Amino acid sequence: MGGTLKVLVVDDEPGIRLAVSRVLEPHRATLPDETEETAFEVAQAATGEEALAACTAGAPDILLLDYKLPGISGLDVLERLGAATAETIVVMITAYATIETAVTATRRGAYDFLAKPFTPAELRTTVSRAATHLALQRRARRLAEEKRQARFQLLSVLFHELKSPLAAVEGYLDVLRAGFLPPGSAQYDEVLERSRVRLDGMRRLVVDLLDLTRLESGQRKREPVALDAKDVVLRAVETVQPAAAARGIELVVDAPEAVPLVADPGELEIVLNNLLSNAVKYNREGGRVDVTLSKDAGGARLAVADTGIGMTAQEVGRLFGEFVRIRNEKTRDIPGSGLGLSIVKKVVELAGGEVSVESEPGKGTTFTVRLPSGAPPPVLAAPHAD
Repeated sequence: MGGTLKVLVVDDEPGIRLAVSRVLEPHRATLPDETEETAFEVAQAATGEEALAACTAGAPDILLLDYKLPGISGLDVLERLGAATAETIVVMITAYATIETAVTATRRGAYDFLAKPFTPAELRTTVSRAATHLALQRRARRLAEEKRQARFQLLSVLFHELKSPLAAVEGYLDVLRAGFLPPGSAQYDEVLERSRVRLDGMRRLVVDLLDLTRLESGQRKREPVALDAKDVVLRAVETVQPAAAARGIELVVDAPEAVPLVADPGELEIVLNNLLSNAVKYNREGGRVDVTLSKDAGGARLAVADTGIGMTAQEVGRLFGEFVRIRNEKTRDIPGSGLGLSIVKKVVELAGGEVSVESEPGKGTTFTVRLPSGAPPPVLAAPHAD
């Protein structure tokens, strides 16, 4: 927050108003997560009517409101202000503190009470507490707004990612329904296959999104066990082998006899499946993928290097964001949800490790993952691969 908070003191005693001003104007408060001290600017009102006018003109940050006033009371002021001071912290000043008074004032929006007579120290403490509450309240509202914006952006991206394949499948179905292609013909089967590919892409997007949500919300327990990382690597390579063979891509594994690790095998497969599938998808025809596993200081090091299209430094900087796909002439027709690498990064970091990437346009990309050999932190586990 920092800066200056506006305080309105409402009291029919001039001496009280003057004393509050003299105590608070030189006062400085250090609020949570703030590097700069917060100052206080004090305005005064002698009646409830003056307070209403002042608040209507511009709501203060903190309202020091006397319970007993000539004309309308402090409680009446609270009731009449209503939403106009929704973001104002109200402290009631009273010499008539009863349970009934406290309950009524709290129901009408009061945050705290300051009993007359009060000392300068009591005033400073009460106002500093109110300022801290105000800072936390504003931060909570800011975070809530950021969450709303994040949800909106997520839904916007999701709609955008689903709109094109839905339109394509709809077009294919219209072609088939119109009877332009005879059933069983090569063209008919091709349209069906294109529809299947589009639907499969949408399914992967939805599954990845649900997996990412489960990962971040921590809904499933992780199950770290002692394992040989080489076994998991070989299984992942076997899984991606058909896709690599279809494009003439050679898969080469370089690993020692055993790399002992304590990890969740499902999480390790997520990492490997995403990195290997990307290494194949973004590779050139007849290219090569080198998977290097080695013992690292205190753990294991895994590197997946391809001979593919590569990326610029700017593209690498965006790589691990959610729904981020590197779009250019070479990647236009390559399918993907844009969530795989974001999931990889979260899984690796939850395991206490780190992931890095080096790339050069036209030459290829290398992802390097380092994992500790001990048990990963007891946080909740993860999703399926991209």
